[in-house]
Amino acid sequence: MSKQRIAVIGAGSISEMHLKSYQNNPDAELYAICDLNEERAQAKAEKYGIPHVFTDYKTLLADASIDAVSICTWNNSHAPISIAALEAGKNVLTEKPLCKTVEEALAVEQAVRRSGKTLQVGFVRRYASNTSIVKSFLDNGELGDIYYAKASCIRRLGNPGGWFSDIERSGGGPLIDVGVHVIDLCWYLMGKPKVKSVSGNTYKKLGNRANVKNLAFYKAADYDATHNTVEDLANALIRFENGASLLVDVSFTLHAKEDELTVKLYGENGGAELEPELAIITEKYDTILNLTPQINNLSFDFVAGFQQEINYFIEVCQGKKATLSPVEDGVEMMKILCGIYESSEQGKEIHF
Repeated sequence: MSKQRIAVIGAGSISEMHLKSYQNNPDAELYAICDLNEERAQAKAEKYGIPHVFTDYKTLLADASIDAVSICTWNNSHAPISIAALEAGKNVLTEKPLCKTVEEALAVEQAVRRSGKTLQVGFVRRYASNTSIVKSFLDNGELGDIYYAKASCIRRLGNPGGWFSDIERSGGGPLIDVGVHVIDLCWYLMGKPKVKSVSGNTYKKLGNRANVKNLAFYKAADYDATHNTVEDLANALIRFENGASLLVDVSFTLHAKEDELTVKLYGENGGAELEPELAIITEKYDTILNLTPQINNLSFDFVAGFQQEINYFIEVCQGKKATLSPVEDGVEMMKILCGIYESSEQGKEIHF
């Protein structure tokens, strides 16, 4: 198959993972980079040997040489750029979340159907090695039906500020930024059951805690301690039509002793933990066993995960595979996320 000419739209921090991964793939050619900040786009172009630099994504999309695009922009621009790219005949990999609202998600889905192109949602954890191992156990019936899952992604101090803390650009805080990863991971491994109801809470109690000293955390390029319009903490109970349930809590900041990342699944025949380390729990001959797979990384490998996601996307573009994270799943995830925010705002359970 011929090389895929790739354009990356958005030259912020997450674009590094896309650019490096494309550079490492022999079937990908980094053809163009686009950012509102021309200086930043030019710097990326020089670093990765990208011949074409744009500041307007519409001008970029008019270039018929481009086969596919990665969208690494603010959340509020994911939908319009995705739709424009699809209509321009490009395959699309868009960073999570798919967009900000369910209405936007449905519009993107319609654009996919009209165009006949593929949109892959950046649920990078679906492509990780520990996820594929658990999926193989599930597909072979080793764990039975998963009826309960729970996940936590707790940062005690980690509001990145900048666009992450601006609800107009981000659509929300830790729920839509990091919660989307763990919720999607559980939902995907549970077999993507249809959502029945959502009961959620969000809290704005601590702000960005810019007063804290002697403890470093990631800050966005446009960090501004005076501007924060997103939640500190979100939690939810998600019920599915098949009777299964998912319990989740996520935070940017919380009076917690330490950061916490846990993802756990419980089935009729066994269980699995993906974080903090991969483990399979089963029962043989009246004895409970905790199994530790012998693999390179027992937790999510950030760099390898992105490489696997990009490699998969290139094969999708070449027609070799169907994506593991289609637009339809992005729509369902937006229903869950928006349902949690709506439940919190209304103070009641939301039924679908």
